[in-house]
Amino acid sequence: MLSEARTRSISPENPTGEKGKGAMLIPRIGDPEQPHANVFGHLGRGWKTRPFRSLPAGQTMTLMDIKGPGVIQHIWLVSDHWQSCVLRFYWDEEKTPSIEAPLSDFFAVGHGLFAPVNSLPVVVNAASALNCFWPMPFRKQARITLSNDASSDIGLLTYQITYAEIAVPEDAAYFHAQYRRANTGAQNPYIILDGVRGKGHYVGTFLAWTQLTDEWFGEGEIKFYLDGDQEFPTICGTGTEDYFLSSYGFPRLYSTPFVGVTLKDGAPENDPGGKGGTKWSMYRWHVMDPIRFHQDLSVNIQALGWEKGGKVVKKSDDIASVAYWYQREPHAAFPVLPPVAERTRDARKQ
Repeated sequence: MLSEARTRSISPENPTGEKGKGAMLIPRIGDPEQPHANVFGHLGRGWKTRPFRSLPAGQTMTLMDIKGPGVIQHIWLVSDHWQSCVLRFYWDEEKTPSIEAPLSDFFAVGHGLFAPVNSLPVVVNAASALNCFWPMPFRKQARITLSNDASSDIGLLTYQITYAEIAVPEDAAYFHAQYRRANTGAQNPYIILDGVRGKGHYVGTFLAWTQLTDEWFGEGEIKFYLDGDQEFPTICGTGTEDYFLSSYGFPRLYSTPFVGVTLKDGAPENDPGGKGGTKWSMYRWHVMDPIRFHQDLSVNIQALGWEKGGKVVKKSDDIASVAYWYQREPHAAFPVLPPVAERTRDARKQ
């Protein structure tokens, strides 16, 4: 079907995405805005003048800032820093972000450890290619920033953000994503999302889970509290591996269009339960089965598993998460993002 939409794409070679404005830079060796001009500059204008950018430590770069209406359709991003960087998305001139998460976690890569993801809305390819296909409508403005919270510079940063200039339907909701991290010795059930107010639908969960004890960790149930639920939820799962559509543990890694367990670091792959120190990355996209809410939403998961002797106990593990949902604005305030040292610490060394 033909459309009246106009395709545009932002990259270091066309930072505004405007029609006919790509590859216009004049090569200038020594210009900090063209960090690789000494490699490509001799080719002349229009020949790979600024394919990459750099981002000094402690600074924030605006990747996208355009007027609407439109829909972001695809993001491809490569950086030599992952967990220490923070992505933030702002819709329609809002002051606080609707998306705030460490760079790699937003793309379902946990612990800063590469693992391939072959899903419908998120794809991660070797060696560090982060892709997102979540549709993100906006009406007045779309602004995306990347902050380098590390103590070292990002030497290579490149990206392509493809969007359509098109009218946005009145009933289209805005995309949101929120990061959290906690030790379940202090917070159990672990809170994935809380305090959402308004009407929308929940579309995804990413967990980066570190086992801190031996024996199977995945007996805990995920719970969705909807529209005034208090003590008891409307939707309650039957176990952690069940929510990620597996059974009898995670006997092998898998990555499918809507669900996957992509990383198992610290235990043999054929061990379905892992052991103390094992790091897991797992995602569940509710694309075909969105969880709809009309007033409010809260999501948590129990850290529950076995101990030696065959007893089920509460687990003191470490979990980081990203929750993904659509809703009408305004959104409720996000919790304060953990500082870089907290986001990047190795839970096994506590």
